[in-house]
Amino acid sequence: MYGSLSISRFPHSIIMSGGLWATALCGLLFFFGAAARAGEPLELELEQVATLSNVVHIANAGDDRLFLVRRSGTIRILAGDTVLETPFLDIPVGSGGERGLLSAAFHPNYAQNGYFFVYYSNLAGDSVIARFQVSGDPNVADETSEAILLTIDQPANNHNGGIIKFGPDGYLYIGLGDGGNQNDPDCVAQNLGSPLGKVLRIDVDDNPDNPPFHGIPASNPFVGVDGAREEIWALGLRNPWRFSFDRQTGDFYIADVGQNSLEEVNFQPAASTGGENYGWDRMEGTNCFEEDPDCPGDAPLCNDAALTLPVAEYSHTIGCSVTGGYVYRGSLAPGLVGRYLYTDWCSGRVWAANRVGENWVVEELTATTDLPNLNRPTTFGEDADGELYVQSGSDIFRFRETCPPSLVFLLTNWNQNPDGNCLGETISVLSFIQFYNAQP
Repeated sequence: MYGSLSISRFPHSIIMSGGLWATALCGLLFFFGAAARAGEPLELELEQVATLSNVVHIANAGDDRLFLVRRSGTIRILAGDTVLETPFLDIPVGSGGERGLLSAAFHPNYAQNGYFFVYYSNLAGDSVIARFQVSGDPNVADETSEAILLTIDQPANNHNGGIIKFGPDGYLYIGLGDGGNQNDPDCVAQNLGSPLGKVLRIDVDDNPDNPPFHGIPASNPFVGVDGAREEIWALGLRNPWRFSFDRQTGDFYIADVGQNSLEEVNFQPAASTGGENYGWDRMEGTNCFEEDPDCPGDAPLCNDAALTLPVAEYSHTIGCSVTGGYVYRGSLAPGLVGRYLYTDWCSGRVWAANRVGENWVVEELTATTDLPNLNRPTTFGEDADGELYVQSGSDIFRFRETCPPSLVFLLTNWNQNPDGNCLGETISVLSFIQFYNAQP
């Protein structure tokens, strides 16, 4: 358990509509905008599942394990409630600033081919996308199997991006920052000739046996465009540290770390054919930023209709660096279903964004006890069942729901309900027991 939070309407959201309803988290108490049990708070908790320092990413391989990525260059496995002592992967990485081993992604057919991919900084400070293969031991990778797909020069040790994810289309998406120089003075985020400040999309199943061990999807939006890097899927990003896909809809959420004033969450619908320009450095969030003379002559100006604005943002009066999360699609916390969770590295505050028609509602999860906010949260995680996790300091927590202190009906054969989930009040059963807080 961690502590209690309540949720209130977030005053800095872009668009707000609809009425509030209260949901609660037990351990952490929340209030949300539409109740699964109308008029009653839903009790949820942040359940501690592991303790491990230096975790910056949490991945899954489609099974019941979690892979805890550490910036120092190792990946450790969380199996059940145990962090295995032997690292799954241990590689040398560059350090300093925002460098290191930053994320991992497992091939959609990992169970068959054993391939997984990592994003790391090499000793020269370049960003590397590499493929490895598991060894004969399912809990240990073959470190000699490395195949390098991309090496990207980084002019500074920050704004490297750092996230890779497989999309629902089976392609690998790569988030790259603008290279770290303050205010993006060379306007690389708007330059199609540079991979920096972009989301790239590559096909790791095209040419897997020979360098560069990947191909470029023919449907990428800038294929055949003179001077453009054909890997580019989207542009105009400052530092997309974390992004994710909604596992149910395929929608794409990109949390982009801001410069002076605003942190933002960008949205790309599943039907997108790519090519979105999210505005940096013409814009920071919904604000005009600067008219950079180094930008390409055809780059859109501030507030140009060609730019895609964020669906949520918040100011640096309440945070400094957004950490993107996931749309919750698990079963342990029904009150969270359909909501995109994200947090801030400096303040540890947590928000939930929910799309209602064409509008977005953003609500904040705030503490109802004296417990502090999350401690320097760098990442959320999602397991194979869609359950959500969040890192706070050296702890990993899982979101789950408990029953409110009221009459609850359960089948008397507890073994048929081993997870102890709360059943709806309208369920018809022949016999029941009364208990509180899901404890028989």
